[in-house]
Amino acid sequence: MFTTEVYANRRKRLLSGIRSGLLLFTGNSEVGMNYPSNTYRFRQDSTFLYFFGLDEPDLAAIIDAESGEEIIFGNDVSIDDIIWMGPQPAMADKAARVGVKKVMPYSNLEDYIAKAVTLGRKVHYLPPYRDNTKILLNRMLGIPFGELKQNASEQFIKGVVALREIKEAVEIAEMDKAADIGYAMHYTAMKMVKTGIIEQELVGIMEGISISNGTMPSFPIILSQNGETLHNHSHHQVLTDGRLLVIDAGAETNMHYASDFTRTLPSGGKFTGKQRDIYTIVSTANNMAIDMIRPGITYREVHLAAGKILAQGLINLGLMKGNAEEAVAAGAHALFMPHGLGHQMGLDVHDMEDLGENFVGYDDVHIRATQFGLRSLRMGKELKPGHVITVEPGCYFIPALIEKWKSENINSSFINFEILKDYYNFGGIRLEDDVLVTDKGCRLLGAKRLPVTADDVECEMNDN
Repeated sequence: MFTTEVYANRRKRLLSGIRSGLLLFTGNSEVGMNYPSNTYRFRQDSTFLYFFGLDEPDLAAIIDAESGEEIIFGNDVSIDDIIWMGPQPAMADKAARVGVKKVMPYSNLEDYIAKAVTLGRKVHYLPPYRDNTKILLNRMLGIPFGELKQNASEQFIKGVVALREIKEAVEIAEMDKAADIGYAMHYTAMKMVKTGIIEQELVGIMEGISISNGTMPSFPIILSQNGETLHNHSHHQVLTDGRLLVIDAGAETNMHYASDFTRTLPSGGKFTGKQRDIYTIVSTANNMAIDMIRPGITYREVHLAAGKILAQGLINLGLMKGNAEEAVAAGAHALFMPHGLGHQMGLDVHDMEDLGENFVGYDDVHIRATQFGLRSLRMGKELKPGHVITVEPGCYFIPALIEKWKSENINSSFINFEILKDYYNFGGIRLEDDVLVTDKGCRLLGAKRLPVTADDVECEMNDN
């Protein structure tokens, strides 16, 4: 937990932009895995953590935007709780640690909100993503389930995004820790990769490292020799010489700040010539994009520049044709990279995605595109000091997508479809680093960068 002042100052800054109504913060509850008392690992709501810091279930909070009063709703433990959990601090003591003076039992929350509604006061809430929160909001505010998201407070959302997206020094320190854990996860896997081992073994080792040093992976680990499936969580295959292994994984620190790295490794320790050619294009795009990152540039500009590197590289290999700039303008490169260059990261690996991607990655000036590929860019707006973003160009050969474009004659003036038949079993390549935007440029998070060039990857994999 950070100091009391950190949380108090965050709440004060939030109120500077919201002058009326009640701000409702709903914490998370435990969720049964296969019966109620056998629960999934608890994860607190990130916005609740950001403003109130208490990492335990069944809490809520209210800030009165007019009076400034702050209340945390939560229950003191019972004797039954003490038997199973041991003695616990009183709710008043927990609240005091984050600068809140008033506490109420959790059961008082509904009456408190009901009184406010009766008085005609606006209750600002954020978009709910868990069913128990949706049920609670429906019960308290009478809003139909299907309308809860659209009735969330845009003013509240924008206020939260404005604060959370610019990382404080204490947050950056946590994210450096998360990056160091992520480095250990990936570097260990890189040293263990060899033909004959099952993907699942590597996943288990990596997850163990994340839990040994933090709370858990920042998202379910993506690790597969079928890297053309962008988020592949199937880990049953045996590592086979000649194939590529995409590993996309990160960690959460004990304070839940995230990292997110991707590396693509040759399963047998050596890239084939074809693999090295494509890999070098992607690593060039990755390094170029990082070099471009600075305050004032939009991330859409960086994304498109990386796309031009990809397109030109594929033109040089004969897989695409024509002019690279025109190909990117037409979205032809998206056949090979149908996702965006990256996303914001913080307490969430896709930071604040629960609040709505367009509120986080776009604004009134920078509007999300509708073109295939470009519309998947989660972060498109102007970069500012304190932004933390991922940089993750890729190149994938997705047979179903290639066949669809071929049959529908999509971007045929830029794609050599016949040559692509030789790449249907290639898989995919993605390379991802975590970057902090600084006053004059950027820096990578963490003490060390994972090997990224083809030569360095092979050297590390074969240096035992």
